[in-house]
Amino acid sequence: MTEQPILSVTEISLSLKACVEQVFGNIRVRGEVSDIKRATSGHIYFSLKDKDSVLSAICWRGKSAATTSAIQEGLEIICSGKLSTYPGRSNYQMIIETAEPAGVGALLKLLQERKERLEKEGLFDPMHKKTIPFLPEVIGVITSPTGAVIRDIIHRISDRFPRRIILWPVAVQGEGAAEQIAAAIKGFNNLPANKKIPKPDVLIVARGGGSLEDLWCFNEECVARATYESEIPIISAVGHETDTTLIDYVADLRAPTPTGAAEKAVPVRLELNNLLIEKENLLKTTLIRNLTEKRLRLSSITQAFPNLNEIIQYIIQKLDDKTERLHYAFKMLLYHRTESFKNLNRLLESYSYHSILKRGFALVSNQKQILTSAKQASKFPHLTLSFFDGKINVNQLKINKNSTKQDPDEQLNFWSTPQKK
Repeated sequence: MTEQPILSVTEISLSLKACVEQVFGNIRVRGEVSDIKRATSGHIYFSLKDKDSVLSAICWRGKSAATTSAIQEGLEIICSGKLSTYPGRSNYQMIIETAEPAGVGALLKLLQERKERLEKEGLFDPMHKKTIPFLPEVIGVITSPTGAVIRDIIHRISDRFPRRIILWPVAVQGEGAAEQIAAAIKGFNNLPANKKIPKPDVLIVARGGGSLEDLWCFNEECVARATYESEIPIISAVGHETDTTLIDYVADLRAPTPTGAAEKAVPVRLELNNLLIEKENLLKTTLIRNLTEKRLRLSSITQAFPNLNEIIQYIIQKLDDKTERLHYAFKMLLYHRTESFKNLNRLLESYSYHSILKRGFALVSNQKQILTSAKQASKFPHLTLSFFDGKINVNQLKINKNSTKQDPDEQLNFWSTPQKK
């Protein structure tokens, strides 16, 4: 009897791992998500269960947003990947490559939960919505470069009011579509000013109709958040009129169809022209009517006066009379003032000491004051005698100190020098 080889724990674990991965290397599993644990490394650990069994699963970091967003507590999903083992715990687990909701019911449940969460965060708040410009110069369109959508938008805008259109081509369905749409929204917002490609004034995010699965990329959280963070106003036009995606709730304006988005982006030039003509005619009519009413009112006011021309002439006559009287009064006032001035001048001259000097009197003074007595004059050796026609300087002679009882007039022995006036 041949003896069985002795294997280490690691050897048996690795053999078992290789055997499991060889047999279950490419499988698809349907189950309900539970016990989700999102590690700091970015890996997602969870369980897939049905009514009888539980299967451990792991989704490595770096998988698509569509895959990671499908891993929601209580959501039934369909996973693709492989079965492997974890020797450290002697259990098996499924390595997830892709995951998607299982059926329309699961998608609707996921959509409703995501909608409620984003609504609580305020992404649907009407206060955050921006006004669509009335007549944008540049319109950015985010959609597939092929198909009827872009052609319909270009054709409709050209018919209504031709504007410059810049297309950012993206996938609008399938793996990676959501990431491309979100990147396009951010890309338009990050365009530098004054460059060859101008920054649009409004964005249109559009695609044609389809099933819930076809339109799912417009329900992804990354698209909703990029739309919310956009500084450029966004018009959403996804699917048909009855289709509603999360981007429709976040966008600044929702259009029922891509053609409807083009109609909301620009006005009709012909209608604007007709409106301007209508406003111009209305303005002219209003102005003419206003002038006519003013003319009639002026005419009726004029007729209320007995004779407007006679009234004006009478007022002019009164003005002439007042002017003549004012002129006469001014002349009389001037004659009166002149005579008063002459009288005052004569009175002033009569009181002037110059008049007294003409009558034979003289004014005696020294350099500082007028002298009014002989006693005062005897105290100063130098005197000035002022006559009406000039002045004379006087130098008094000293009288002998021994002489007494002389008449003061006899003591005024002097000699004089005439002074020019």
